[in-house]
Amino acid sequence: MTRNKRILLAGCSGQVGFEMHRQLCLLGDIEAPTSQQLDLTDQAKVENWLRERKPELIVNAAAYTAVDKAEDEPDRARRLNAELPAQLARYSAANGTGLVHYSSDYVYPGSGNEARHETSASGPLSVYGQTKLEGDQAIVESGCHHLIFRTSWVYSARGNNFMKTMLRLGRERETLSIVADQIGAPTPARLIAQATAMGLSRDISAGLYHLAPRGETSWHGFACEIFRLAAERGETLAITPQQVAAIPTVDYPTPAKRPLNSRLAMGKLEQALGIRLPSWQEQLALTLAEHQGH
Repeated sequence: MTRNKRILLAGCSGQVGFEMHRQLCLLGDIEAPTSQQLDLTDQAKVENWLRERKPELIVNAAAYTAVDKAEDEPDRARRLNAELPAQLARYSAANGTGLVHYSSDYVYPGSGNEARHETSASGPLSVYGQTKLEGDQAIVESGCHHLIFRTSWVYSARGNNFMKTMLRLGRERETLSIVADQIGAPTPARLIAQATAMGLSRDISAGLYHLAPRGETSWHGFACEIFRLAAERGETLAITPQQVAAIPTVDYPTPAKRPLNSRLAMGKLEQALGIRLPSWQEQLALTLAEHQGH
């Protein structure tokens, strides 16, 4: 994939897309159309764009990520999470180009306590998870040269995400109740982009890779570490980690069912890149520092 020069970055305004725009500049000439320039929900417009611009590498960071809203908007979720990846994969297969795509831990059933491997059985619990799985399957079935990075609990210093929500609530409230029985690894968009760029520059084998930091925590543990680090860095908060109550998922019902086990095994990616991924705590500290620097 390193020989590619004309790069289409889809979803450039999202958390991962923004970070990918920073990383891809060393790999080629990037076209990163906004939603006004290219409506990704319109199959014909996407087809025209591909035919006219003829990208030599496609990085698809676009997705429908409103997990609960997807239960009421399955068609829109399916267009962005399944049909768009399938469309991009058909182009890539027909033109011999590479495709990078991002998947989700929500394709798994969330049972057990062991980390999922890339070969583990899928079993999505929600419309979001099902449509993400359909997108992954369409890419594989197309036969195109692809890298699929399956990640979890994405956040960053920009956009709407759990870290920024917790910081806002932590300034406003003295107590919070956060789910403590969903376990996974919070993954900053920056790390996703860095690992992607490394994979492209080292031309790793095509296929599916899990991508997340080392270690595991719950949403409750994530929130407590956010508050601890923020206070350590001089943030004025109304709350302390001791004032965050741990609750089970059943006490916080949502339209879409969440997996309890979002652990991902990263051995395949670490071996392919020849690296050891950092811990989620290290990555949170970096992301929080970046946010505060803004």
